[in-house]
Amino acid sequence: MKRTTLLLGAAAAVALVLPFAVKDAYWINLAVLALMAAQMGAAWNLVGGYAGQASLGHAAFYGIGAYTSTLLLINFGWNPWLGMLAGGLVAAILSAVFGWSCFRLKGHYFTMATIAVAEIVQIVFTNWDYAGTAVGLSIPMDRQGLAAMVFSDKVSYYWLALALLALTLLATWAVERSFLGFYFRAIKDEPDAARSVGIDIARYKQVALSLSAFFTAIGGSLYAQKELYIDPGSVLSTALSIKMALVSILGGVGTLFGPVIGSVVLTVIEELSRSTFGGSGRGTDTVIYAGLIVVVAVFYPSGIVGWFRERAARRQARRDGDSAEQLRAAARDASALAAPAHESTEASL
Repeated sequence: MKRTTLLLGAAAAVALVLPFAVKDAYWINLAVLALMAAQMGAAWNLVGGYAGQASLGHAAFYGIGAYTSTLLLINFGWNPWLGMLAGGLVAAILSAVFGWSCFRLKGHYFTMATIAVAEIVQIVFTNWDYAGTAVGLSIPMDRQGLAAMVFSDKVSYYWLALALLALTLLATWAVERSFLGFYFRAIKDEPDAARSVGIDIARYKQVALSLSAFFTAIGGSLYAQKELYIDPGSVLSTALSIKMALVSILGGVGTLFGPVIGSVVLTVIEELSRSTFGGSGRGTDTVIYAGLIVVVAVFYPSGIVGWFRERAARRQARRDGDSAEQLRAAARDASALAAPAHESTEASL
């Protein structure tokens, strides 16, 4: 526990110091992408990690958040902060339809259904004139600053992404330690036993999905404000849904900081493949994602966090074993020392 606290403190210190220590806009932008990926993974983790509902259609919520805030800004002049909140609420409401259509299924059928629903949403926005069809929408830059959530520098977006990630992790931490966390884990591990003790499985699956949709949509709104342009391919693609899941799976599903670790690894892979192969290597990162899924599923199903925990448990077991062996050796030595005294006492008698 002490080591974990030190590591978390060190990670927080690095995150706070990084913008002051690094001045290159490229590396700051890379850090922003990692933070946004971690936030997406943490939002997905609420339903996919804790409640065990492996959705591959979460890009639908991401896109809904991005489009809601952007449309409200362009057509009605809404403040992007209010638009972000509205996008989260719209996604949470629509998640009821999403859940009603998908939670009737289990296992891989549920996963396939989530993909189908996300594809339907992407087709709707691709052909919807009001949402810009496949051309997409551009956010005007006539105003800048915190109120407009438009900045000329990357550092400001870094702080926003870091704050949103912290908010999502704080919500996850609160859920993890509340009755919701116990219910979600029961639904994931032993659904029949959970049902037998009176847990309304359908209801709490929906609660997990709504929470996840809300934070996923907020992340989509931040993406729209950062890029100042969205289209169906950038915020509603199946590859984006896969990335959300893989960030959490690679780092460790059902763990608080697993998505953060997974996002760092995947962001580095993306940038390395882009810098190495350029335009000729388009899709290389997706191939690597698939390979990582296979490796994690076969060798490290508990992810990077689980792997570290297993290593720590083995080291602790060895230390405990060594301590027990030392105690046994001390007991044997004490017995050996006591034996001559016992023998001499018998001889004198």
